[in-house]
Amino acid sequence: MSTRAEQLCAEIADAILSGELTPGSRLDEQSLADRYQVSRTPVREALRLLAATGLIEVRPRRGAIVAQVSSAQLVELFVAMGEIEATCARLSAISMSPIERRQLEALHDRMAKIVDAGDEAAYAEANVIFHSRIYKGTHNSVLEDVANGLRRRLSPFRRAQFRAKGRLPSSHMEHGAVLDAILRGDADQAHQNMLRHVNLVEDAFEQMSASVGAKAPAPVSAAG
Repeated sequence: MSTRAEQLCAEIADAILSGELTPGSRLDEQSLADRYQVSRTPVREALRLLAATGLIEVRPRRGAIVAQVSSAQLVELFVAMGEIEATCARLSAISMSPIERRQLEALHDRMAKIVDAGDEAAYAEANVIFHSRIYKGTHNSVLEDVANGLRRRLSPFRRAQFRAKGRLPSSHMEHGAVLDAILRGDADQAHQNMLRHVNLVEDAFEQMSASVGAKAPAPVSAAG
Protein backbone atom coordinates (compact mmCIF):
# COMPACT_ATOMS: atom_id res chain seq x y z
CA MET A 1 0.00 0.00 0.00
CA SER A 2 1.21 3.50 -0.76
CA THR A 3 1.99 5.98 2.01
CA ARG A 4 0.06 9.22 2.54
CA ALA A 5 2.99 11.13 1.04
CA GLU A 6 2.90 8.93 -2.07
CA GLN A 7 -0.85 9.41 -2.40
CA LEU A 8 -0.41 13.16 -2.00
CA CYS A 9 2.38 13.12 -4.58
CA ALA A 10 -0.02 11.42 -7.01
CA GLU A 11 -2.79 13.95 -6.33
CA ILE A 12 -0.52 16.96 -6.85
CA ALA A 13 0.93 15.34 -9.98
CA ASP A 14 -2.58 14.87 -11.35
CA ALA A 15 -3.32 18.55 -10.73
CA ILE A 16 -0.17 19.48 -12.66
CA LEU A 17 -0.82 17.11 -15.56
CA SER A 18 -4.43 18.26 -15.88
CA GLY A 19 -3.27 21.87 -16.20
CA GLU A 20 -4.86 22.91 -12.90
CA LEU A 21 -1.39 23.82 -11.63
CA THR A 22 0.49 25.55 -14.44
CA PRO A 23 4.26 25.84 -15.08
CA GLY A 24 5.78 28.49 -12.85
CA SER A 25 3.14 28.12 -10.13
CA ARG A 26 4.62 28.24 -6.64
CA LEU A 27 3.83 25.27 -4.41
CA ASP A 28 3.60 26.51 -0.84
CA GLU A 29 3.76 23.77 1.81
CA GLN A 30 1.14 25.30 4.08
CA SER A 31 -1.27 26.05 1.24
CA LEU A 32 -0.97 22.47 0.00
CA ALA A 33 -1.44 21.14 3.54
CA ASP A 34 -4.63 23.19 3.86
CA ARG A 35 -5.86 22.15 0.42
CA TYR A 36 -5.41 18.43 1.03
CA GLN A 37 -6.18 18.58 4.77
CA VAL A 38 -2.91 17.07 5.93
CA SER A 39 0.05 18.22 8.00
CA ARG A 40 3.09 19.77 6.37
CA THR A 41 5.18 16.61 6.93
CA PRO A 42 3.60 14.48 4.14
CA VAL A 43 3.49 17.59 1.93
CA ARG A 44 7.24 18.05 2.33
CA GLU A 45 7.86 14.38 1.48
CA ALA A 46 5.45 14.55 -1.48
CA LEU A 47 7.32 17.55 -2.89
CA ARG A 48 10.59 15.64 -2.53
CA LEU A 49 9.09 12.76 -4.52
CA LEU A 50 7.74 15.14 -7.16
CA ALA A 51 11.13 16.81 -7.53
CA ALA A 52 12.60 13.40 -8.37
CA THR A 53 10.13 13.06 -11.26
CA GLY A 54 10.99 16.49 -12.65
CA LEU A 55 7.40 17.74 -12.41
CA ILE A 56 8.55 20.42 -10.00
CA GLU A 57 11.76 22.30 -9.27
CA VAL A 58 12.93 23.14 -5.78
CA ARG A 59 14.97 26.36 -5.86
CA PRO A 60 16.94 28.00 -3.03
CA ARG A 61 14.92 30.75 -1.32
CA ARG A 62 12.07 30.31 -3.83
CA GLY A 63 10.74 26.95 -2.70
CA ALA A 64 8.98 24.55 -5.05
CA ILE A 65 7.52 25.60 -8.39
CA VAL A 66 5.85 23.64 -11.20
CA ALA A 67 8.47 22.88 -13.87
CA GLN A 68 8.40 24.39 -17.35
CA VAL A 69 7.17 22.29 -20.26
CA SER A 70 9.65 20.56 -22.58
CA SER A 71 8.23 17.71 -24.65
CA ALA A 72 11.69 16.77 -25.98
CA GLN A 73 12.95 15.81 -22.52
CA LEU A 74 9.88 13.68 -21.89
CA VAL A 75 10.44 11.87 -25.19
CA GLU A 76 14.05 11.17 -24.18
CA LEU A 77 12.91 9.63 -20.91
CA PHE A 78 10.34 7.41 -22.61
CA VAL A 79 12.95 6.24 -25.13
CA ALA A 80 15.34 5.37 -22.30
CA MET A 81 12.59 3.66 -20.34
CA GLY A 82 11.57 1.60 -23.35
CA GLU A 83 15.10 0.37 -24.00
CA ILE A 84 15.76 -0.46 -20.34
CA GLU A 85 12.43 -2.23 -19.81
CA ALA A 86 12.83 -4.18 -23.05
CA THR A 87 16.25 -5.35 -21.86
CA CYS A 88 14.74 -6.35 -18.51
CA ALA A 89 12.06 -8.38 -20.28
CA ARG A 90 14.66 -10.10 -22.47
CA LEU A 91 16.81 -11.06 -19.49
CA SER A 92 13.77 -12.14 -17.44
CA ALA A 93 12.80 -14.53 -20.22
CA ILE A 94 16.22 -16.10 -19.74
CA SER A 95 16.78 -15.77 -15.99
CA MET A 96 13.43 -15.90 -14.17
CA SER A 97 12.97 -18.91 -11.92
CA PRO A 98 9.89 -21.12 -12.34
CA ILE A 99 8.30 -19.69 -9.19
CA GLU A 100 8.93 -16.12 -10.38
CA ARG A 101 7.22 -16.92 -13.68
CA ARG A 102 4.22 -18.43 -11.86
CA GLN A 103 3.96 -15.39 -9.58
CA LEU A 104 4.03 -13.01 -12.55
CA GLU A 105 1.36 -15.04 -14.30
CA ALA A 106 -0.83 -15.08 -11.16
CA LEU A 107 -0.49 -11.30 -10.82
CA HIS A 108 -1.51 -10.84 -14.45
CA ASP A 109 -4.60 -12.98 -13.83
CA ARG A 110 -5.54 -10.87 -10.78
CA MET A 111 -5.12 -7.71 -12.81
CA ALA A 112 -7.76 -8.97 -15.26
CA LYS A 113 -10.36 -8.63 -12.47
CA ILE A 114 -9.18 -5.07 -11.80
CA VAL A 115 -9.60 -4.26 -15.48
CA ASP A 116 -13.14 -5.67 -15.40
CA ALA A 117 -13.90 -3.44 -12.40
CA GLY A 118 -12.46 -0.40 -14.20
CA ASP A 119 -10.43 0.52 -11.10
CA GLU A 120 -7.67 2.81 -12.44
CA ALA A 121 -6.00 3.38 -9.07
CA ALA A 122 -5.81 -0.32 -8.23
CA TYR A 123 -4.55 -1.14 -11.71
CA ALA A 124 -1.86 1.54 -11.51
CA GLU A 125 -0.64 0.08 -8.21
CA ALA A 126 -0.63 -3.49 -9.55
CA ASN A 127 1.07 -2.26 -12.71
CA VAL A 128 4.06 -1.03 -10.70
CA ILE A 129 4.35 -4.47 -9.10
CA PHE A 130 4.10 -6.22 -12.49
CA HIS A 131 6.94 -4.21 -13.99
CA SER A 132 9.02 -4.38 -10.80
CA ARG A 133 8.86 -8.17 -10.87
CA ILE A 134 10.21 -8.14 -14.40
CA TYR A 135 13.08 -5.89 -13.29
CA LYS A 136 13.84 -8.27 -10.42
CA GLY A 137 13.54 -11.25 -12.75
CA THR A 138 16.69 -10.12 -14.56
CA HIS A 139 18.70 -11.13 -11.49
CA ASN A 140 20.89 -8.12 -12.27
CA SER A 141 20.79 -5.61 -9.40
CA VAL A 142 22.44 -2.83 -11.42
CA LEU A 143 19.86 -3.04 -14.19
CA GLU A 144 17.07 -3.32 -11.63
CA ASP A 145 18.23 -0.10 -9.92
CA VAL A 146 18.43 1.77 -13.24
CA ALA A 147 14.94 0.60 -14.24
CA ASN A 148 13.45 1.60 -10.89
CA GLY A 149 15.11 5.01 -11.06
CA LEU A 150 13.71 5.72 -14.51
CA ARG A 151 10.32 4.48 -13.46
CA ARG A 152 10.24 6.89 -10.51
CA ARG A 153 10.95 9.80 -12.87
CA LEU A 154 8.18 8.75 -15.26
CA SER A 155 5.73 7.58 -12.59
CA PRO A 156 3.23 10.48 -12.84
CA PHE A 157 3.12 10.23 -16.62
CA ARG A 158 2.72 6.46 -16.64
CA ARG A 159 -0.06 6.65 -14.06
CA ALA A 160 -1.86 9.42 -15.96
CA GLN A 161 -2.02 7.33 -19.16
CA PHE A 162 -4.62 5.07 -17.55
CA ARG A 163 -7.16 7.89 -17.90
CA ALA A 164 -6.99 7.52 -21.70
CA LYS A 165 -10.13 5.86 -23.08
CA GLY A 166 -9.86 2.07 -23.21
CA ARG A 167 -6.35 2.06 -21.79
CA LEU A 168 -6.80 -0.51 -18.99
CA PRO A 169 -7.78 -3.44 -21.23
CA SER A 170 -5.18 -2.42 -23.81
CA SER A 171 -2.43 -2.28 -21.19
CA HIS A 172 -3.45 -5.67 -19.82
CA MET A 173 -3.36 -7.17 -23.30
CA GLU A 174 0.12 -5.73 -23.87
CA HIS A 175 1.25 -7.20 -20.55
CA GLY A 176 -0.14 -10.53 -21.68
CA ALA A 177 2.08 -10.49 -24.77
CA VAL A 178 5.16 -9.73 -22.66
CA LEU A 179 4.20 -12.39 -20.12
CA ASP A 180 3.65 -15.03 -22.81
CA ALA A 181 7.11 -14.47 -24.25
CA ILE A 182 8.72 -14.62 -20.79
CA LEU A 183 6.88 -17.84 -19.91
CA ARG A 184 8.05 -19.40 -23.19
CA GLY A 185 11.60 -18.22 -22.59
CA ASP A 186 11.54 -16.31 -25.89
CA ALA A 187 14.00 -13.52 -25.08
CA ASP A 188 13.85 -11.72 -28.42
CA GLN A 189 10.03 -11.66 -28.45
CA ALA A 190 9.92 -10.49 -24.82
CA HIS A 191 12.22 -7.61 -25.75
CA GLN A 192 10.11 -6.67 -28.77
CA ASN A 193 6.79 -6.90 -26.91
CA MET A 194 7.99 -4.78 -23.98
CA LEU A 195 9.42 -2.12 -26.27
CA ARG A 196 6.08 -1.92 -28.07
CA HIS A 197 4.27 -1.73 -24.72
CA VAL A 198 6.29 1.26 -23.49
CA ASN A 199 5.83 3.01 -26.83
CA LEU A 200 2.08 2.56 -26.46
CA VAL A 201 2.25 3.88 -22.89
CA GLU A 202 3.75 7.08 -24.28
CA ASP A 203 1.06 7.25 -26.97
CA ALA A 204 -1.67 6.80 -24.35
CA PHE A 205 -0.22 9.58 -22.22
CA GLU A 206 -0.16 11.92 -25.22
CA GLN A 207 -3.77 10.99 -25.97
CA MET A 208 -4.78 11.72 -22.39
CA SER A 209 -2.91 15.05 -22.42
CA ALA A 210 -4.61 16.10 -25.64
CA SER A 211 -8.00 15.24 -24.22
CA VAL A 212 -7.54 17.65 -21.30
CA GLY A 213 -5.95 20.30 -23.48
CA ALA A 214 -2.69 20.33 -21.56
CA LYS A 215 0.85 19.66 -22.70
CA ALA A 216 2.94 17.27 -20.69
CA PRO A 217 5.27 18.99 -18.22
CA ALA A 218 8.75 17.74 -18.92
CA PRO A 219 11.31 16.52 -16.45
CA VAL A 220 14.18 18.83 -15.64
CA SER A 221 17.64 17.98 -14.41
CA ALA A 222 18.32 17.75 -10.70
CA ALA A 223 20.51 20.80 -11.04
CA GLY A 224 17.47 22.80 -12.21
